[in-house]
Amino acid sequence: MKTITRLVSPIFTCALTLLLAGCGEKPDSPRAPAGSSRLVGVSFQTMNNPFFVDLNAGLQKTIEGHGDRLTTLDAQLNSLKQKNDISDLIQQLLATIFINPVNWEGVKGSLIEAKRKNIPVIIVGAPVSDPDLVLCQVASDNVAAGRLACEALAQIKPNARVVILHLSVNKACIDRVDGFEAELAKQPGMKLLDLQEGKGTTEAARPVMRDLLGRLPDLDAALPINDPSALGCISAIESAAKLGQVTAVTVDGSREGAAAIVAGKLHSTSAQYPGEIGRIAAEKAYDHLSGKPVEKDVKIPVKLVTKANAAEFLK
Repeated sequence: MKTITRLVSPIFTCALTLLLAGCGEKPDSPRAPAGSSRLVGVSFQTMNNPFFVDLNAGLQKTIEGHGDRLTTLDAQLNSLKQKNDISDLIQQLLATIFINPVNWEGVKGSLIEAKRKNIPVIIVGAPVSDPDLVLCQVASDNVAAGRLACEALAQIKPNARVVILHLSVNKACIDRVDGFEAELAKQPGMKLLDLQEGKGTTEAARPVMRDLLGRLPDLDAALPINDPSALGCISAIESAAKLGQVTAVTVDGSREGAAAIVAGKLHSTSAQYPGEIGRIAAEKAYDHLSGKPVEKDVKIPVKLVTKANAAEFLK
């Protein structure tokens, strides 16, 4: 059998080399020198929540203020979709990737992949189980948020019979429940009746709360772990004609939560500052890109919102 020798033109060889090796970087590449526009990406667990919309706005304002661009992806509470979304961002060799994980243990493979590509990752809003794989994590002090919720409830119902609607795959929610339960242990008259998965959404929380109200006649208080699930709980409480009998406390500080407080349907919410989380996370990315040291764990303080100050959060 004869050996066939293919002749490759110098022009084709050069073009192929540029394609495979990434030679001749474009001026607006995310890896371009300072002064050129860089591309930054973020993957959110969901954008169907005002908290993440505001967090994204904080990121975007700061990033665009530096002359760069932000690509925002919505995982729609689907861990597999988030994994694929992050993989797509990694393939673009972005300057930085921000991640708000659906599942705090479910993004490890993505973090390893990003580290292999030398792409810094900053976690926003909800920590991950492998902090060594990320540049830093910026989130609310969620333990304090849970504690504040329980303290507020104890002031008006020292003998409350409480249920919790959890989102146990999310570390921010785990911390809130830990803070709430730690404070609950200090309240001799209060009792936790049940803990159920509420999935952190209005639609999912409503039937869970309806079931709890039907099964637990002594139930007179609830901790839904965020404002959207609190709205679902309130809907179930209203449908059961128990508004004013069952007290809900929560965490977020959204406009919708503040409006429910003003309307007398929600007692309190521990306010987070998502725009500030986004701003600080973006600034940490730029500190790193400029060679400055970045702390590993950044906690943003929270504030209790009640009827006394809810109007401030409606502005």
